[in-house]
Amino acid sequence: LIQAAGILVAAMRVDGAADYLCGQAWGACRFPAPLGRSELPEEATVRDLDARTGASLKLTLLNPRGRIWTLIAGGGASVVYTDTICDYGFAKELANYGEYSGDPPENLVFEYAKAVLGAMTASEEPHGKILFIGGGVANFTDV
Repeated sequence: LIQAAGILVAAMRVDGAADYLCGQAWGACRFPAPLGRSELPEEATVRDLDARTGASLKLTLLNPRGRIWTLIAGGGASVVYTDTICDYGFAKELANYGEYSGDPPENLVFEYAKAVLGAMTASEEPHGKILFIGGGVANFTDV
């Protein structure tokens, strides 16, 4: 018999995606807000909603005074909508990046929409604001 000993080196990255499953075991573990800035109240609301489900509810306010807002179902669809808005030259006016996917419960989608609409209507815009509402099917082929 050959006996071998080895060292297993592993690296792992922990983030809040599994908080709804592991939150109690992790205890008071808090993850920093993205983009190196303080989390805004609407983002915190959506993060708390996201922690209550295995589905996905995400919101990042890129420009809270922006004119163009999105309320998109589906992670793939949210990327397509955001890329298209930017491709048409409106990146500086894009207010948020967000998505809800994975079949979240209706009450959480309602609270998510309230958070987005609350942020959208918090400031006035003399030229008006635009809200894209859309989504895609689960296999991301028909947006």
